[in-house]
Amino acid sequence: MKDKYDFGLVGLGVMGRNFLLNVADNGFSIIGHDLDQKKVNALIDEGGDTAKVNATTHIQEFTEALGAPRSIMLLVPAGHIVDAVIESLLPLLDEGDIIIDGGNSFFTDTDRREAYLRKKGINFFGAGVSGGDKGARKGPSIMPGGNRDAYQHVKPVFEAVAAKYHGEPCVAYLGPKSAGNYVKMVHNGIEYGLMQLTSEIYDLLKKAGGLDNMEMHHLFAKWNAGRLQSFLVEITAAILARPDEFNDGHLIDFILDKAKQKGTGKWTSQNAMDLGIPIPTIDMAVSMREISALKAERLQADALYDRPRPAHMKKDELLEKAEEALYFSFIMTYAQGMHQLADASKTYGYDLDLAVVAKIWRAGCIIRAGLLADITEAFIAAPTLPNLLLSPHFVPKVTETVPAARELVSYAASNGIPLPGLSNALTYFDAYTSSRLPLNMIQAQRDYFGSHTYERLDREGIFHTEWGA
Repeated sequence: MKDKYDFGLVGLGVMGRNFLLNVADNGFSIIGHDLDQKKVNALIDEGGDTAKVNATTHIQEFTEALGAPRSIMLLVPAGHIVDAVIESLLPLLDEGDIIIDGGNSFFTDTDRREAYLRKKGINFFGAGVSGGDKGARKGPSIMPGGNRDAYQHVKPVFEAVAAKYHGEPCVAYLGPKSAGNYVKMVHNGIEYGLMQLTSEIYDLLKKAGGLDNMEMHHLFAKWNAGRLQSFLVEITAAILARPDEFNDGHLIDFILDKAKQKGTGKWTSQNAMDLGIPIPTIDMAVSMREISALKAERLQADALYDRPRPAHMKKDELLEKAEEALYFSFIMTYAQGMHQLADASKTYGYDLDLAVVAKIWRAGCIIRAGLLADITEAFIAAPTLPNLLLSPHFVPKVTETVPAARELVSYAASNGIPLPGLSNALTYFDAYTSSRLPLNMIQAQRDYFGSHTYERLDREGIFHTEWGA
């Protein structure tokens, strides 16, 4: 075995193995650790040269093979496994060594671990990694946060392995403590929203226009060549064209309509409520996965209620409005996520640069899209911008496309086609851009039954009315 390796990685599942090989491809020697001997052997065989790529099932052999300060990345499932791995490493580490959690850990767990390890002289930071197993191998978007000095030590590795956007690595130090894991959490929330919206437009095109899979394949591919260019639109086009291996027809038509989730979308929604930041499109995307899981109940309910038979729209008109509505709702989803990041940055002391966040999402990650270049420019022009809807750069984009969203939401409601993501995107826009909302009535009701008081438009102060008097 080589005397010292540049980088270590614990967890040789698909993500870990691919990330490790990516590190080796970029000129760094690396050693992996996993308790599964088969995974260790497979990596050694694939790596070819143990001076560059090695692995072991023995934790002490693993730590002793790393140069000082040790840089060890964990790519293991979030939760107690992360804590267990940390405890197994601690007796074998020296002051100044670095542990990096590359999984989807909840941000408060990262804060707890960072404080715990800091007392022991170990640098710890969370680094969100997006791009799936292919991204891990060829170039992910990486979102690190924690000790700034410790990051400088691993920065060359991360910048080498990260995806590149016009030559610029899609990784940057984001802030202290759990900044990296928090940004990754919101990234995943945005991902939920965009996936829900894309699926709704797919459904609408089938039911309102009668488009078949290949027609939709060509349409999504066309959209991906325009302003909707994004990874999710790209793969939607590819999915629609995939034939089924067991039946005549396309695979998409034989996939069960029950979507699973790992929790990051739910965390985003829960934390947004804690902060008091509205993200209704993301919230609804989480709820729709939960509704989808009720398959047996949905089958029963479908048999109990009559549904309208959708009247087909004119195809050319539908295709134009579907593109505009999807673009509009994508903007709303990014706006909600960035709004949450802006508020969390103040609340948790992350000092996030939202232009930098948008930059490192432009390639490698699941939510990469051409739209992120515009978002980057908006935050470069106005670093303290609280919401994209207040950016002069986005006003014409929204103004141009919101009529299509209104028309499609109205059509879908009349024809029994659920568009909850698009509907919530539109409602969010209408509420956020309304100078007067009916919440004065809610304040009056709260004061009536609970003496909760209210404020007035015409004078300063806190008021209460004896409503029953």
